[in-house]
Amino acid sequence: MRFRERQIHEVGHGHHLCLPFDDEDERQRLVGAYLSAGLDRGERLSYFSDLRPVPDVLAWLEKAGVPATAAAESGQLTVATAEDAYLTAGRFDPDAAVAKLHRTVRSALAAGFAGLRVSGEMSWALRDAQGAGLLEEYETKVNRVFAGRRASAICQYDTRRFGAARVASLDRRHPGIVGLAPLHTSPTLHLVPAFQAGQLCLRVEGEVDYHTADVFAAALRTVARRPGDVRVDMSRLDFIDLSGMRILAQAADELAPGRRLHLVELAPTLCEVIRVAGWDAGSSLVVSPPSP
Repeated sequence: MRFRERQIHEVGHGHHLCLPFDDEDERQRLVGAYLSAGLDRGERLSYFSDLRPVPDVLAWLEKAGVPATAAAESGQLTVATAEDAYLTAGRFDPDAAVAKLHRTVRSALAAGFAGLRVSGEMSWALRDAQGAGLLEEYETKVNRVFAGRRASAICQYDTRRFGAARVASLDRRHPGIVGLAPLHTSPTLHLVPAFQAGQLCLRVEGEVDYHTADVFAAALRTVARRPGDVRVDMSRLDFIDLSGMRILAQAADELAPGRRLHLVELAPTLCEVIRVAGWDAGSSLVVSPPSP
């Protein structure tokens, strides 16, 4: 997963990335930064909106620090609806959509722009448009549009609407995924929110001890504010002391009834510590050892 991730400032020519999200402010921050960087680099921008009318898109881009109105007036930015971008007479044809993107790339380069940046809200595919079930096919075929060319794209998928399984399926059709900003980073510990299998998790990389206990607890609280269960990826954990284990148990206890904290890919010895301590006796803490 880590090698598929690209921080938003790393996105450049040839990238076709999936952006799963469940937080609107975070989505706007990431997409705004992506488009703003394209303006600075002299690239043409194409944005496809689904639920928001064009004036609303320009307004939130301006709020995110993107001079969208001026860019639209100059022709550097175009904002269109998803129907205009993906549907022809109410029907989705993956080959026609891919061909249209090829033409858009050629047009941007012929006009003298340094490249093309595309971002689209993909929730149009959840409506009853004919051919919408071919979205996975489209995402696979569209990789050829961007590979090795002066163009890039970020496809926005709202996990609250698509669901984890569908987002995971669509994510696999992309060569990469947009990485989220770390909640904490130091020489010994990185705490990184990430979408895995269509679900948000907190990835723990490095060592958790009394020096980092407070930031670890704070990161867990931040992730727990999101809807649904809390997932913690422990596959890159090097060390955790007893205080860190207690923080995990306490975080599980603090969840609302019906919610669970899942410790994924936890070392078998640590799974045994949790079992012996009885921290998994209730239903709020679920432990999964590494897959065989």
